[in-house]
Amino acid sequence: MPRVLLVPAVVAGGFFLLPLVGLCLRAPWSDIAAHVAGPEIRAALFLSLRCSLSAALISVVLGLPLAVWLASGASRLHAVVRVLVTLPMVLPPVVGGVAMLLAYGRNGIVGAPLDKWLGLALPFTSQGVIVAETYVAMPFFVLTVEGGLRSLDPRFGDAAATLGAGPWRVFRTITVPMIAPSLRAGLLVAWARALGEFGATITFAGNLAGKTRTMPLAVYVALETAPDAAIVLSLLLVVTAGSVLILLRRQWFPAR
Repeated sequence: MPRVLLVPAVVAGGFFLLPLVGLCLRAPWSDIAAHVAGPEIRAALFLSLRCSLSAALISVVLGLPLAVWLASGASRLHAVVRVLVTLPMVLPPVVGGVAMLLAYGRNGIVGAPLDKWLGLALPFTSQGVIVAETYVAMPFFVLTVEGGLRSLDPRFGDAAATLGAGPWRVFRTITVPMIAPSLRAGLLVAWARALGEFGATITFAGNLAGKTRTMPLAVYVALETAPDAAIVLSLLLVVTAGSVLILLRRQWFPAR
């Protein structure tokens, strides 16, 4: 590495490190257990885990077929759908929340018939939290798995097909095992993104204690009322995100 790049590299590293140092220095280490055991934090933690895991599962069930279809062609329709899938990743989350309100709210395109015919209202419910988290998390799963599918050597599937295996058997016994690392990576990233979702959740599902107040929303509220609790929750989220990166280190940061 040229020495002239060393100073900017150190500055950049410090830029990312200092916020974590600030959290660690201000953390109430002696009272962490008491804060975590508090009823509001426990409620936010369990709600976040339940909703984020549900969002990750939905991302797999709906996202895997979509990723397979996206990887199967390069038509104009594929390009349009890929843009739609990628859009939640680049949109401000609040904008995504507003868009979901207009689609799935009580007066939305889909929400109005659901409310009228089935009595099902998604906004300001825990189910709404899951919908909001799925909206922002599924693109990470879809694009990660699509990348794994596009890097797959098609000759393995072709060889199995020549031996009499049908498309479903090829997919189940050849394709899925070979893209397992991409599936794991996509699932973990989607779950971590769902766990940390804030903007779309507060816009679409609100910030109701015990009902829609996830950990990021609890941090936002605690900053004004209980800063130490906000720091503890922030540390929990940092540890969670760091754990995901550690689990993905072999795939994203392969040893040389």
